[in-house]
Amino acid sequence: MNDKTTETTPKEDESAPEKKSGFGTTFFGYVKTANAVMVTIYSILLALLIAGILVFTTTDSDDPFGTVLSMYSGLFTSSIIDPVTVNDFFLGAVPIEDVLRSPSDTLFATAPLVLSGLAVGLAFRTGLFNIGAQGQVIMGAIGATIIGFVLNVPWFLHLPLALAAGLLAGAIYGGVPGLLKARTGAHEVITSIMLNYVASLFLVWVIGTRFMDDPDRNDAISQPVNDSAWLPFLGELFEQKSIVRVNAGIIVALLAAWFVAWLLNRSTLGFRLRSVGLNPEASRTAGMSVTRTYPTSMALAGGLAGLAGAVLALGGTTAPALSSSVIGEVGFDGITVALLGRGKPWGIVGAALLFGALRNGGSNLQTYGIPVDLAIIVQALIVLFIAAPALVKTMLRLRTPAGGLATTTAKGW
Repeated sequence: MNDKTTETTPKEDESAPEKKSGFGTTFFGYVKTANAVMVTIYSILLALLIAGILVFTTTDSDDPFGTVLSMYSGLFTSSIIDPVTVNDFFLGAVPIEDVLRSPSDTLFATAPLVLSGLAVGLAFRTGLFNIGAQGQVIMGAIGATIIGFVLNVPWFLHLPLALAAGLLAGAIYGGVPGLLKARTGAHEVITSIMLNYVASLFLVWVIGTRFMDDPDRNDAISQPVNDSAWLPFLGELFEQKSIVRVNAGIIVALLAAWFVAWLLNRSTLGFRLRSVGLNPEASRTAGMSVTRTYPTSMALAGGLAGLAGAVLALGGTTAPALSSSVIGEVGFDGITVALLGRGKPWGIVGAALLFGALRNGGSNLQTYGIPVDLAIIVQALIVLFIAAPALVKTMLRLRTPAGGLATTTAKGW
């Protein structure tokens, strides 16, 4: 009897090891995809490119290309660090404060932008558009200033009380649109826009009253805040006040970002805020109170904006005092920062840092014969591209990601 042997050939698709893509293939595949991260990066680069084209075509200089290069280098050296100054420092030609001046000024401008951006971003995550951050910043600044010059207590009590007053004033003012939306259905965009005007006019009136007006000044400005309520300069930690311009406001901003990140991702309240933002009807069916969530979210957002106002009012480089020019457009800039950061707390910190750098660097562009408004144009272009990811995808021929294009809505992305 003959033994029959059967030979088995392993199947290639079962035994052959799977081919893994190399780092280069994976990286370039990611770069060519219109995902949220790459759309943000490309938006920034496209905005800077278009700004360069505008300068090239409109400058009166005989060397337009050199002017464009001066613009880019000026933005970098004026907002981040100047390599020439660093080299001079190591050669002993300049002091350390010359090296730290640019990053310090950028951080100084970043702190209130972080807080106002968080105010808008937190409301976004609840499905609300807090366009009233400007008014909340103003009310927070008024509250902090009043406590700042009325009280005369030690700094370890005075500064926290002044910051808390700003936070509380902003929270109360921010809670009004949320309460109106929950009780009457009034849209928060309409009510908060109207409250912006109310706050602006109230600021003009209140700093002209006998209670707040500085009797030693002829212009519309409040009494100066007492020394004990000033936000200390970080340089004071090293007994070198003049070493840096940035103050403790940046620490307040980073702590606020950490708190918002913890609130949204680790707390029961944060889960309710995100749930209502994604689907209020399903949240109501699950037993969540939407009528309580909206005012809570807007009050928290208003508190963050009020804290931004307090940082502005208590953080001047000279004796802090309140006027219309102190506030600026920080509340409206917070909308842009929140959009760029896509409503995520640490994304907002990064976006605020970028806009702080643009603001600081843009203020020095006039030394190169470039209008300071160019920085505003760059900011507007960034928002345009962020809000229209399909435009970036079409311009750069990017692939659509598996989850679809990144969209910008008030649902928290």
